[in-house]
Amino acid sequence: MDDKPTQAGIDASAEADVESLMQSPERFINRELSWLQFNRRVLEETQNSAHPLLERVRFLSISAANLDEFFMVRVAGLEAQIREGILNRSADGRTPLQQLEEALGEIGKLQLEQLASLAVLQQYLAEEGIHTVRPGSLDDADLEWLRKEFIESIFPVLTPLSIDPAHPFPFIPNLGFSLVLQLYERQTREPMTGLVRLPVALKRFYLLPERENGKMRFISLEDIVEQFMEVLFPGYDVTESGTFRIIRDSDIEVEEEAEDLVRLFERALKRRRRGSVIRIEFDSELPDPLRNFVQTELNVPADRVATLPGLLALSTISEIVDIPRDDLKFEPYNARFPERIREHAGDCFAAIEEKDIIIHHPYESFDVVVQFLRQAARDPDVLAIKQTLYRTSNDSPIVRALIDAAEMGKSVTALVELRARFDEEANIRWARDLERAGVQVVFGFLELKTHAKMSLVVRREEGRLVSYCHLGTGNYHTVTAKIYTDLSFFTCDPEIASDVAHIFNFITGYGKPTERMNLAVSPATLRKRMLEHIDAEFDHARNSRPAAIWMKMNSLVDPEIIDSLYKASQAGVQIDLVIRGICCLRPQVPGLSDNIRVKSIVGRFLEHSRIVCFGNGHGLPSEDSIVYIGSADMMPRNLDRRVETMTPLKNPTVKEQVQSQIMLGNLIDNQQSYEILSDGTSRRIDAKPGEEPFNAQHYFMTNPSLSGRGGALASSAPKLIAGRLSKGKNSK
Repeated sequence: MDDKPTQAGIDASAEADVESLMQSPERFINRELSWLQFNRRVLEETQNSAHPLLERVRFLSISAANLDEFFMVRVAGLEAQIREGILNRSADGRTPLQQLEEALGEIGKLQLEQLASLAVLQQYLAEEGIHTVRPGSLDDADLEWLRKEFIESIFPVLTPLSIDPAHPFPFIPNLGFSLVLQLYERQTREPMTGLVRLPVALKRFYLLPERENGKMRFISLEDIVEQFMEVLFPGYDVTESGTFRIIRDSDIEVEEEAEDLVRLFERALKRRRRGSVIRIEFDSELPDPLRNFVQTELNVPADRVATLPGLLALSTISEIVDIPRDDLKFEPYNARFPERIREHAGDCFAAIEEKDIIIHHPYESFDVVVQFLRQAARDPDVLAIKQTLYRTSNDSPIVRALIDAAEMGKSVTALVELRARFDEEANIRWARDLERAGVQVVFGFLELKTHAKMSLVVRREEGRLVSYCHLGTGNYHTVTAKIYTDLSFFTCDPEIASDVAHIFNFITGYGKPTERMNLAVSPATLRKRMLEHIDAEFDHARNSRPAAIWMKMNSLVDPEIIDSLYKASQAGVQIDLVIRGICCLRPQVPGLSDNIRVKSIVGRFLEHSRIVCFGNGHGLPSEDSIVYIGSADMMPRNLDRRVETMTPLKNPTVKEQVQSQIMLGNLIDNQQSYEILSDGTSRRIDAKPGEEPFNAQHYFMTNPSLSGRGGALASSAPKLIAGRLSKGKNSK
């Protein structure tokens, strides 16, 4: 009898293995570890010689700031679960304790890599005449200048403290940076432990007077303070000293019932400042006795303590980036103002009435969004404005336009989300300013964050009411709009406008989104809509029709969406994902995700837009595809616990621009892209031999928008895009 396995048996075995894998938590990457891999990609940009030197220093600062926030929110959250005895496992099968231990191990490696990167960057900076120096290298003239600077600009702000029974260990705020010292009274030799908090109001690095050779020399605040300790503690000798910083739990817990949301969040913000210490970082120069003293006083276990061989608080290294060395920075970029609006002499309503408009930020100016609302505020025919505010800038022109509109007698409603993490205080301030001006301020749902980005302007035209909408992927924030890649969509389509009006009513407490709406809205219809589209591509593949999915977002975490993508891949759907940050999907696993490719783009601008494209039986790109843009990442919080919108693009030119210029540009980028590997790590993508180098961000900076150019699209695009375009058209 022939014991050789048949092909059918092999296929059945492989299918059984896939079924087994589809039930295993190992099919997911842990979200905390995935985020740390993203931050490693940010750090890797410090080694990218294509960036100017000071921009590489900026990437180091961003990596350090990212890590601080990770501690304040994610590590704090895991610790809280452990403290409460929660044993629920993550989708990838880890307990909170296992996740925390693995994350802390990765963080330790990452921080050492940050310090190693700093050492390399300091060498390059020195070659450019930019130095960080220690007091021992200064001459008498430098020390005299430094003493004067200390007495006049630093000493008045400091408060030297002795720690003894009469003076207990002081409260140190989140990210507080301090010096701790062992001192002895000169006459009696009585010991004393001293502490000096270094206020955040002071600079971290001070520029010494320039010498004839033109060198720029920086010295750290802690080195200056240590140099003149006798001024702070006269009559005492310092025998040992060093620095430490603490990180506190900074996530906000919201009570389920609150009569006054603003007061609730004000109290919560005060609690945040006094959150529990989750991390102490010591510099390696601090002796063990003082280290143990601080750790004991703060009551922090040993596994929450790190000793680092170099500068602490690397996020502050960004101060050095601000020096006047434009030759070591990116060339200034001035965003283009959309030609369509110019053609209508700045009249946003006339331009939108002619045809839907897509604006690609930061390559096209966010000023058009501000102009849209300012025009609405001034226009006597505008009756009402409704606006969501999740994050906005200080001295926000958006808020100013809403206030002006209310003062001119228009009906203005602002949906202010108080839970925009780390922007809560600003949003409380805006809410009060808006209310004083007569704006109807609504805070939405206590249990649902309002993250959708929407403006609705109702205008009287020839005896009828016409609604103009702005739907975006980013925040109404004029500062971040210069560095985040996002999309703004303007339309007066009556169906879209009706949907937007219904969503505003939903948030203010009336009605719920329905399946009949064009917009997909979480938590009501967005998850179901996305799953239906993925299932449709599955069916196309099963029936030998072209089947493809493209997605661009910040994070892909949701297990149900990931499993649906796995099944689509197994059916033959070609799936390309551009995920900047967290990706819990494992790509390119045989049998599981062979047809899924994932990349991450980390460059001059922060990739922030969310775009989802489905081939709809015609492949991608295609005139018959289904394309959405919106505010939602594919995460449980976005799909289930937030108000989000995803807007379908119907206008052929707008749809073609998004899928055939923006998405294709991201997919073929081979200069600022990283391939996400099946184990969750990543590797930089390099142009293959003979392949045209293509930097998507540089292309969008140097080429005008293709919106409205129709048939000129393929000929205007670089060869790589043009080739994919013709392939997409032929797939029909």
